[in-house]
Amino acid sequence: MFEFKFTEEQLMLRDMVRDFTENEIKPIAHKIDEEEKIPEELIKKLGELGILGVAFPEEYGGGGFGEVGYCLTQEQIARGCMSTATFIGAHQSIGSNAIYLGGSEEQKQKYLVPLATGEKIAAYCLTEAQAGSDAFNLRTRAELEGDEWVINGEKLWITNGGIADTLSVFARTSKGISSFIVETEREGFHAGPPEKKMGIKGSTTNPITFDNVRIPKENIMGVDGRGFLLAMKVLDAGRLGLGAACLGAAKELLQMSIMYSKERKQFDQSISKFQAVQMMLAEMEIMVYTMESIVYRTAVDFDLKKDISKQAAIVKYYCSESLDKIADFAVQVHGGMGYSKELPIERYYRDSRINKIFEGTNEIQKMIIARDLLKKSKIK
Repeated sequence: MFEFKFTEEQLMLRDMVRDFTENEIKPIAHKIDEEEKIPEELIKKLGELGILGVAFPEEYGGGGFGEVGYCLTQEQIARGCMSTATFIGAHQSIGSNAIYLGGSEEQKQKYLVPLATGEKIAAYCLTEAQAGSDAFNLRTRAELEGDEWVINGEKLWITNGGIADTLSVFARTSKGISSFIVETEREGFHAGPPEKKMGIKGSTTNPITFDNVRIPKENIMGVDGRGFLLAMKVLDAGRLGLGAACLGAAKELLQMSIMYSKERKQFDQSISKFQAVQMMLAEMEIMVYTMESIVYRTAVDFDLKKDISKQAAIVKYYCSESLDKIADFAVQVHGGMGYSKELPIERYYRDSRINKIFEGTNEIQKMIIARDLLKKSKIK
């Protein structure tokens, strides 16, 4: 039987991030969306509070809160701004996490420590024009020349690509797909203009190019040719963190819908008295309850070093699908005001859609789930 209770330290972390979100993020969330940029001052504050490395052990500059702590953090951040949660996820859950999971002790001390403290910003570089859902089909190449790796190729849809200092890059070598740590100050690295997006506008998403980028031989992570396994393991954590962010946004939308339904009057009574509105609120709560349950159950398993590949796929699929429905219900409850920029509902609606696409499309998640079921099934 699964039993879990947050520790006092975890609850203190949650409350600290909640207060930070209320005081520092929510008041400027509309500005982040309109200006399509997260202020450097906000990023600096996130680093100073330890939010950018909350999951990592203290010996690497982190907070030591593990995946449960990270999910608590992302839940609270997303209640204020999905763009900011996306930035944190790309930096910590996949960009830096690749170094934590696949890097050597020396690499962790050199690269992970400044990333965990927010001194440096990370990005995760896997997706290419011909390698989206088919990630194994990537074409970026790395060739060993003496004591250096030379990287050539292009990556697309790289969150933090235009602001990152340190990249976790996946490229093909003579032995297969390998993973590398690349500093963006290297000659030959170029980040293209940020993409214009429907939602999560504050997070920067860029195409990036490697034109004979030279890095030290020791910047390969793990064994040459074994990088694809690391890429997939990192995405498991990324999908779980995405689920936590969806949970936070869903809770915020539900709360706003409850309050508005009590305040808005039609036919001389609040619309919360109407069964049609009550049914929407009930469905939203059912999904939120389920999201919270599967997010933290899976986070506990992750911290126990269990294989969560299938569970992470379930979390990513269910939470992103549910948030999309909850955002739609929230617009409906708010009526015309839900469609207006006067309230943040329409921003949450736009921001929610991407969650069914990145970190692996939801169609891919169902393939992962089905593959695991068929692999482990027994004929009786």
